[in-house]
Amino acid sequence: MKKFLVKPETKVKLSKYDPNDKGDFKGGKEEGLAKLEKLNGKLESLQELLYAEHKHKVLIVLQAMDAGGKDGTIRRVFDSVNPAGVRVAAFKAPTAEELDHDYLWRIHKQVPGKGEMVIFNRSHYEDVLVVRVHNYVQPEVWKQRFDQINEFERALAENGTTILKFYLHIDMDEQKERLQARLDDPTKRWKFRLGDLEERKLWPQYMEAFEDVLSKTSTEYAPWYVIPANRKWFRDLAISTILVDTLEGLKMNYPESEENLDGVMIE
Repeated sequence: MKKFLVKPETKVKLSKYDPNDKGDFKGGKEEGLAKLEKLNGKLESLQELLYAEHKHKVLIVLQAMDAGGKDGTIRRVFDSVNPAGVRVAAFKAPTAEELDHDYLWRIHKQVPGKGEMVIFNRSHYEDVLVVRVHNYVQPEVWKQRFDQINEFERALAENGTTILKFYLHIDMDEQKERLQARLDDPTKRWKFRLGDLEERKLWPQYMEAFEDVLSKTSTEYAPWYVIPANRKWFRDLAISTILVDTLEGLKMNYPESEENLDGVMIE
C-alpha cells in the first residue's frame, strides 16, 4: 500500500492516480472481501488493545468528493470495533458559535484522547477546500492555513497522536453513477441534494484544491494516502491494511492488573 502514500514535498497531480488501481493486489473482489474480513478481525483486536493500554491516540481523516464513500468506509472498515473506544466526528457547515472562533477551534475539541480512535468524516481541510472553491475567504487567508494545519497536526503527533489521512479518489463517471443510484433508490434519496449538482460543476476547481492539500500537508507525522475508491471493496481493503499495519507498529501491550490475581477463583 506504500504506492498510495504521498511522500512529503511531493507535487501531486490527481490525473496521474488511477481510481481503479489495485496496487500490487492481484486478486479480484471475492478474494479481496475474504482478506478484508480477516483484517476486520485483526482491527477489532488491535482496537481493544489500544483502548486497554490507554496510551496511544489514533486520528483518521477521511476526505473525498460528494459520493466518494466516506460513510461507506466507516461502515465497512470499522463495523467490528468496540464503540466504547471509537468515535466518529462529522464536520458540516460551521455554526454561529464556531464561526466566532478560529477555524481549528471546533476541530481540536474532537481529537482523540488516550486509548481512543476518532474518525473525522470531513475535517479541518474543509477550510482549504470548500472555502477556497467558493471564495468564502480571500486567497491570502486560506493559503496561510496550510502551515497552520501542519503545525496543528505536528502538535498532536508530538503529544502522542498517530494520524492517518485518506483521500478517497473517484472519477466523475463513478460519482455520476453513485449520485444517480441515490436518486433511483427511495431509501437513499434523502442523501441527495440539488446542491450536489452545483458542486459537481466545480470538479476541476476541487481537484486543484485537493492537489494543493495533498502536496502541502502530507508529512512524516501526518501522511496522506490517495486511495483508489472506484472499487468500494478495494478502497476498504486498502484502508484496513494501512490501519492494521500502523496499529501493529505501535507495539502495544495489555496493561498489568492492578492487583496480584493469581489463584483467584470465582465462586
